[in-house]
Amino acid sequence: MTRQKNYKKTLIACYLGFVTQAISANFTPLLFLTFKNTYEIGLEKIALIPFAFYLTQLLIDFAATKFVDKIGYRICVVSSQVLSAAGLALMAVLPELLPIPFFGIMIAVVLYAMGSGLVEVLVSPIVEACPFENKDGMMSLLHSFYCWGAVGVILGSTLFFSVFGVANWKILTLIWAVVPLYNAFNFITCPIERLTEEGESMRPGQLLRLPLFWLLILLMVCSGASETSMAQWASAFTESAMGVSKTVGDLAGPCLFAVFMGISRVIYGKMSEKLDLVRTMTVCGLLCVVCYLTASLAFLPILGLAGCAICGFAVGIMWPGSISISSQKCPRGGTAMFAFLALAGDLGATVSPAMVGGVSNMAGGNLKIGLLVATAFPIILIFVLLVLNRKFNRLKK
Repeated sequence: MTRQKNYKKTLIACYLGFVTQAISANFTPLLFLTFKNTYEIGLEKIALIPFAFYLTQLLIDFAATKFVDKIGYRICVVSSQVLSAAGLALMAVLPELLPIPFFGIMIAVVLYAMGSGLVEVLVSPIVEACPFENKDGMMSLLHSFYCWGAVGVILGSTLFFSVFGVANWKILTLIWAVVPLYNAFNFITCPIERLTEEGESMRPGQLLRLPLFWLLILLMVCSGASETSMAQWASAFTESAMGVSKTVGDLAGPCLFAVFMGISRVIYGKMSEKLDLVRTMTVCGLLCVVCYLTASLAFLPILGLAGCAICGFAVGIMWPGSISISSQKCPRGGTAMFAFLALAGDLGATVSPAMVGGVSNMAGGNLKIGLLVATAFPIILIFVLLVLNRKFNRLKK
């Protein structure tokens, strides 16, 4: 008698995979001022840290279209956790060992960014390949763990620094590194299935010649852009609009945004069987437009903050929903499709905050103008959903 595979263990490993990604993306930015003061690193160099992180993720997303199927999911996803753990651990060590501390920081960032990029490419198809019912709901619930991870990192780090002082940041860095190290063993032992049978998945070249695929890519770009345009500027927006300190701005802005985004994903995860995904995403797109307009046009600061927070709820379903729509409309897309989707989402997430900052700078530092222009992303997303629903109506109910 064969023993039944424990796919719940796979699910837990994937949940922690997204928590690992949240640690990688959200912890180091909390240390920017510490790096500046401790190692005398200028702000122009500090700005290269998030650039290197997202650029590395983009490169890994692209490279994954070539190597993941050849190497195999298990080796790649275990490597993602090992790279994340190594990068975080070396962040606490390399700046002191190397003659130029900034080089040590950048080496660590590139390592855990490689791990983060692999997580983004692999975790969604691993869950998609598991024999679960209600895949839409599972995908939404899975992605909610990035939100809870982000909230946990911000709140946990703030509490640690309040109790033990920012000077002990290296200890906290090593503590966060334990999460991916532990999860590597989860991925070593959990069952992992193939997304498609060998030879059945489409090659990258075939995908790129498919008109439907480019609509799905545009949908993913707009999803990433709609989310990060607000998320990346939430702290600065809260500080400037409400006139509060950076600590309060971090907690009231990014934390509220992440909490509402997580709640949105959990709700859809529980109710997905009763909801039409495309219609739900369209409604969320409309709500996102309203939130961006509220944040950028409201005269009362508290209304601007409400628009920022509720925007988290509106964008919550966009990223996982885009992945689910792509899986259903292009079932033979395989690993290459998931890698391209991650690349598209990261592209939107990289370009849109820079666009908001650039437009705001041209408007004399008025962040509201930048956010007003970013309203274009959820509007385009709604348009793409309407086209998908009209021309490609094979979406499962």
